[in-house]
Amino acid sequence: MANYDVIVIGSGPGGYVAAIRCAQLGLKTACVEGRETLGGTCLNVGCIPSKALLHASHQLHEAEHNFAKMGLKGKSPTVDWPQMLAYKNDVISQNTKGIEFLFKKNKVDWLKGWGTIPAAGKVQVGEEIHETKNIIIASGSTPASVPGAEVTIDEKIVVTSTGALELGKIPKKMVVIGAGVIGLEMGSVYARLGTEVHVVEFLDHITPGMDGEVQKTFLRLLKRQGMNFTLGAAVQKVETLKTKAKVTYKLRKNDAEATMDADVVLVATGRKPYTDGLGLQALGVQMSPRGQIQTDAQWRTNVPGIYAIGDCIDGPMLAHKAEDEGMATAEVIAGKHGHVNYNVIPGVIYTHPEVANVGATEEQLKQEGQAYKVGKFSFMGNGRAKAVFAGEGFVKILADKTTDRILGAHIIGPAAGDLIHEICVAMEFGASAEDLALTCHAHPTYSEAVREAALACGDGPIHM
Repeated sequence: MANYDVIVIGSGPGGYVAAIRCAQLGLKTACVEGRETLGGTCLNVGCIPSKALLHASHQLHEAEHNFAKMGLKGKSPTVDWPQMLAYKNDVISQNTKGIEFLFKKNKVDWLKGWGTIPAAGKVQVGEEIHETKNIIIASGSTPASVPGAEVTIDEKIVVTSTGALELGKIPKKMVVIGAGVIGLEMGSVYARLGTEVHVVEFLDHITPGMDGEVQKTFLRLLKRQGMNFTLGAAVQKVETLKTKAKVTYKLRKNDAEATMDADVVLVATGRKPYTDGLGLQALGVQMSPRGQIQTDAQWRTNVPGIYAIGDCIDGPMLAHKAEDEGMATAEVIAGKHGHVNYNVIPGVIYTHPEVANVGATEEQLKQEGQAYKVGKFSFMGNGRAKAVFAGEGFVKILADKTTDRILGAHIIGPAAGDLIHEICVAMEFGASAEDLALTCHAHPTYSEAVREAALACGDGPIHM
């Protein structure tokens, strides 16, 4: 048994980053993880494997639809599903082993097993109790069930994102419950692989909380790709038959009931904090009504020496938000100043086209009564995007009407998830749209569309 300065519970993006940062700051650190591999949900059954399948299925789409246009003639490839899953598993393995290497390099101890906190300053893993000055809870989240509906998940026919990443075969028909990030990403994977995908969403729009104009454009493009949508529908129950499932839902506008059959039903109605088995109730750790651990502005719980970060506390359930909190909490414990700017946390959907956002939406600015201006530029005016069949979508920058300071940005188009970060950096420095517009951008690049949108906040873009 060793005494530690910090023990981190959970090795997802929040936990492993916190552990490494603590070690870098000279703190004797351990990380508790019960899985066979490090990396949490994100690396094992979330962000990383889903990106591998999104990439593979997008390559198939390109081969089927765009290769011939470029003079690449030949038979379209056939899908070897077991091989595609093997590729995905190899990607997972490379990433999880990478974290193991980083732990060894930074002298972070991996305490293998599930952790519980019998008292402040103590973490129990299996039979062993480890003493520590500080504890960081980074236990993450698990898929949430469908509110008010009868649904039993078996991860074979009725699946969460975990089961959707390792189906035995490509289904003929899939119903996706929930039109958020996970549902649309996994839905688009299977739609490209030939599955008939039908998305059922409770709200009257997709991607809740996103810019309204992006929502409408995104929905139109996904429909064009062959995905079907029933919006404003409350799922009542999902029945599992021998090899199929039956989804019953009610339309909210008129209470009309309907059913739909599917080979696979993907439940993608969001995620909830995972804090089971940590012993928080006995410790008296304050929780919110939604099951989140309550923390102050420095990620401290009400119990001295216990901190919490990531999906198990308030805020967007994003890996990079957890990473930022992990680094900031390590700084606080080391006696430095830890900071997270919650106004500049980007969000990305990795479909094709990608969708990315940062800062305020138009809807939020209207609600707050903030005077703003809009600079918008279509990728149809971008030479690079047109050359690669990616001219659909736009960049939209929102700036303060008086000061021109950038308040938010919304991108739907090629490489949106990468393009958004130049705007994040600009916002961190309190830049104006004009600052972006006056910055030289290489030609031809997708990023020129960002500059043109910034120009559109002033006298207008050049290429439109």
